[in-house]
Amino acid sequence: MASLDELVTYCNERTRLSAYTDSPGAKNGLQVANNGKVTRIGAAVDAGLVPFELAAARGVDFLIVHHGMYWDMPQLLTGPVYQRVRTLIESNCALYSNHLPLDGHPEIGNNALLARQLGLTPDQPFMIIAGEAVGYSAPYTRTRAELQTQLESHYERVVPINCGSDAPRRIAFCTGSGNSAMKELIKSDIDTMVTGELREEWFNVAQERGINVFLCGHYATEVHAVQALAAELSAKFDLPWEFIRTDNPL
Repeated sequence: MASLDELVTYCNERTRLSAYTDSPGAKNGLQVANNGKVTRIGAAVDAGLVPFELAAARGVDFLIVHHGMYWDMPQLLTGPVYQRVRTLIESNCALYSNHLPLDGHPEIGNNALLARQLGLTPDQPFMIIAGEAVGYSAPYTRTRAELQTQLESHYERVVPINCGSDAPRRIAFCTGSGNSAMKELIKSDIDTMVTGELREEWFNVAQERGINVFLCGHYATEVHAVQALAAELSAKFDLPWEFIRTDNPL
């Protein structure tokens, strides 16, 4: 058993939470408390009634998520919103959310981990927000076709937009939504990016600018960091942990 305060402090410091300027709705950090004790850690991509119910059924009392509960708040505590809060409180499950810090961390962040999943070394920051890197780029020595094959071995659905070089020399990584990252990509000398999803209009831009983009799913590209943080907590505090999978296809 460990104290809730100990886990929250470790997470905040490990991810350098206070250094990042995030969206107002992110509300990074502890979002819902429990009785102050933690015996089992869970990790999920999203806050939501189903992930909360799954966590509760498995005895999780500290749940780490990448997308927290307050993006669309304030809302009246009725209907599904009430059910979310009720499920957490009745199961004594604390909710800890961490968004951009868990995208940009150079060791346990989604982008660095995705690059390393492909055997690459993320050595340059990509997409700087308020002085902090959110994404990374890595040198690449193989072909575009080989990159697609690598991605397809890890991700169930890969949508390629092949409008750039057949042999890209550097790959940019921006997990989740790549809409803001496309603007940064255009300003850079990188012509290939791996991301989760894009709005429809970016296809024309990719054609016009000669850009390769590989879309691997918003959810699928953001399963990495919450698991890495949970695994670290497990090792440090000698607590069991598990990933709460919801198989979101988007």
